[in-house]
Amino acid sequence: MSGAPPPTLFPRPRAVRSHDPSRRSTAELRIALDAGLPAQGYELAVDDDGALLRHADDAGRRYGLQTVAQLRDRDGSLPHVHVSDHPDVAVRGFMLDVSRDRVPTRATLARLVRLLERCRYDHLQLYVEHTFAYTGHEDVWRDASPLTPEDLRWLDERCAAAGIELVANQNCFGHMGRWLALPRYRERAECPDGAEIVPGFRWPPGVLAPTEDNARFVLDLVREQGAAITSPTVNVGCDETFELGRGASAARVATEGVGRVYLEHLRRIVDPLLNEGRSVQLWGDVLGHHPELVDGLPDGDLTPLVWNYEAPDRPPVDLDPFVARIMAGLGIDAGAPTDFASLLRPFLEAGPAPWVVPGTSSWNSFVGRLDNARGNLLDAATAARDHGVRGLLVTDWGDNGHHQPPSVSDPAIAFGGAVAWCAATNADLDLGPVLDALHGDDAGLLGEVLVTIGSVATRTGAAAFNVSPLVPPLVAEVPDLSDGRADPDAVRATVDDLDRARADLGRARPTVDDGDVIRAELDVAIGLARQGALRLLERLGAPASNRADEDAELAALVDGYRATWAARSRPGGLADSARLLERALDR
Repeated sequence: MSGAPPPTLFPRPRAVRSHDPSRRSTAELRIALDAGLPAQGYELAVDDDGALLRHADDAGRRYGLQTVAQLRDRDGSLPHVHVSDHPDVAVRGFMLDVSRDRVPTRATLARLVRLLERCRYDHLQLYVEHTFAYTGHEDVWRDASPLTPEDLRWLDERCAAAGIELVANQNCFGHMGRWLALPRYRERAECPDGAEIVPGFRWPPGVLAPTEDNARFVLDLVREQGAAITSPTVNVGCDETFELGRGASAARVATEGVGRVYLEHLRRIVDPLLNEGRSVQLWGDVLGHHPELVDGLPDGDLTPLVWNYEAPDRPPVDLDPFVARIMAGLGIDAGAPTDFASLLRPFLEAGPAPWVVPGTSSWNSFVGRLDNARGNLLDAATAARDHGVRGLLVTDWGDNGHHQPPSVSDPAIAFGGAVAWCAATNADLDLGPVLDALHGDDAGLLGEVLVTIGSVATRTGAAAFNVSPLVPPLVAEVPDLSDGRADPDAVRATVDDLDRARADLGRARPTVDDGDVIRAELDVAIGLARQGALRLLERLGAPASNRADEDAELAALVDGYRATWAARSRPGGLADSARLLERALDR
């Protein structure tokens, strides 16, 4: 008899008592509501008296039945066991970027919902800048293969069936570059010609001027998207308003301060939505830089999203001085604290209750940055638990071409869901077997492949911020936010690791419906990471292969990239994304 959790259970439960796999029960499972249990909680007791699942609510019943399914043997029997479980964090959300080239197909969205359900997420957002088919704005989304109202209604039904709330999302202040690049919207910009952040570097227009007309403009967008979804919650974004005060609002910012001007315009957007009875979320980065403004937020159901995507133990990065000046000009401090306890402090001391927002660390990589993701996700979950934060939102971004395929983010999605459920029992989760189970790989190889390739970003000897050191050598448009101290021997070892993982991938046998797509897209992703490593060796003066051979392989990989994109994503963003890889051939 043992109290250890059965190895098949995911996420690991909060408490397991009297687990005895040698004793089995074939009794019919009895299910009973027990309102005295914690919210979303359940207790499963299997013994000589039979099998009883008690649950607090519908969510607890759902999660309890998941545990039963994982414990049940092929003969239908259950081991004698007592499981007691409930989540640390009430709302465990996921946000997928659908605005950086990749707009997922319905099949890809259905896959995501299945994965989130198994990882016990109960909230989903699709991050939109310009990729929703807004009425009267066809020139913005025409070439993007956008989501439609019908898509969102379809997805809303799927999410509801899986116990997941789908929430509308439209950035409303910053990150409007796709709109402002068009003549029709140009005059809405804070800086229609962009802004010179530092001498020699001009930032393109991306921020709306803080005007009443622009507030009405974005409110129409939010309401149109929200009308396709049953949830009353909307996320209005409003992050990274880098140009604010450098153009149309310069005079007011000079006299009142950028924080006050930001808050006034934020309220133009937020107040009407609150008055309509909506719950409103917004990014907390600007407020975090101006904590004195938190008291000025309106009353009502408003949630600041406190985001940070770096692990608290990430080594410091000594950036190139010119890059460091640009980041400082944008208000980004690569050396700022990256622990959520520190970032939460201004919001916990005053204002509405925040959520924590970590990330998968998959963007600006081909194969992920899993070590950073684990540290970032665990820190967020621990801070949420310790400070009574109600929500945790895992983000999966697509910066600079969204070159990582969906399955590269699976390890971080699984780990994030597990530690948000119970950080104490899942902090050291062995992801390899979990991923094999999620993908049905009886060969037991796919999980280890994903873990191995997700860890190569930290093995080159270079420290980096928000990027894998393997990407900028291949994709010049990706900022090189590393210290440039890669070690040739370490990079060669990384190439060997990727080669071994690629060979193991060829022997993996995922039985999920998209198993062949997973293998194909990971083969391309590993090949691109390997190309990045080889070009990094060239930068270091230690080339490991012939450039002509590299270019031939890269050309084949780009063809494979296009094919696997078509299996996962709508066609609209492919040309822009693939072009960044093709330019490596031109160079």
